[in-house]
Amino acid sequence: MAWDFLVAKTDLRQTQFQPATLPDLGENDVRLAVDSFALTANNITYAVFGEAMRYWDFFPATEGFGRVPVWGFATVEASNHPDIAVGQRFYGYYPMSSHLTVQARKTRGGFADAAPHRQHLAAVYNQYAAVPADDGFEAHRALLQPLYITAFLIDDFLGEHDMFGARSIILSSASSKTAIGLAFQLKQRGGVKVVGLTSPRNVAFVEALGLYDQVVVYDDLPTAPIATPTVFVDFAGDSAVLAGVHQRFGEDLAYSCLVGGTHWEARRGAGELPGPKPILFFAPDRVKKRQEDWGPGGFESRYGAAWAAFVADAARWLKVERGVGQAAIAETYRTVLDGRSSAEVGCILVP
Repeated sequence: MAWDFLVAKTDLRQTQFQPATLPDLGENDVRLAVDSFALTANNITYAVFGEAMRYWDFFPATEGFGRVPVWGFATVEASNHPDIAVGQRFYGYYPMSSHLTVQARKTRGGFADAAPHRQHLAAVYNQYAAVPADDGFEAHRALLQPLYITAFLIDDFLGEHDMFGARSIILSSASSKTAIGLAFQLKQRGGVKVVGLTSPRNVAFVEALGLYDQVVVYDDLPTAPIATPTVFVDFAGDSAVLAGVHQRFGEDLAYSCLVGGTHWEARRGAGELPGPKPILFFAPDRVKKRQEDWGPGGFESRYGAAWAAFVADAARWLKVERGVGQAAIAETYRTVLDGRSSAEVGCILVP
């Protein structure tokens, strides 16, 4: 039986499984059965910014509810596209559902969803890549690649601007997988101190990564010895943390970059702040820019080499946990939503 996992847009704790009707296939339509997907704090960010950044628009749902986007794998169950066969598998952007029906437009290495409701949305989310049978790294790809590409792009952006002259780069939510990816990139680049802000319970894990030059607990931020000038990259989305950084450094803050919302229940909007105005980083815009700058295949080549190095390093700290069925999906969602999942754990769910 087909189903959707629905989340109330105004109360992320209100959820339900709802039976779904599979539509008849039109020309070039393809029905995919979802095999597995990752669930991380990144997906909670999609829900938090669902209205503001149009994430709810990818997979429409019952009025007042949304389907949280996730990254994972699916198998073609039925196809009206001449070049896409039943049994083929694709990696990409799926809803928390048992199935997804797309209007496929063939691309090199896969297809794009050409459904009209997705055409005004960021193109990077509409791409689906053909994959072989599980090569042993599927879990790492679903858990880390969507996060790491953001980290790669932020590092590239900071590098293009010579780190804005900073001596230190401060990352909030330092135990989050996107922050870890950026810390890895900055460590490879060198020339700047990487400072991780984290909660007391995650200090040991963050220090053990060996990617941060300095680890600071949030409460110690006002007095911690941090080299200036500095750049702040905010993965937490917590106005108190953002205000604390701006008040501590003021004009010694060379750039303030907003990325995520791991502290999703924290108050947003910090009002007038000393120092530079915080600027939202939107990864799809950066992808488009670099694809134009670097020409055909240039972005894929550079990103691919960086990803290979990161995933090899991540194997030493990432612990993959799997859950099967609706009960496991609901429980894992609540765990991630409440921030109770361990920093080193990555959750893969099988419908």
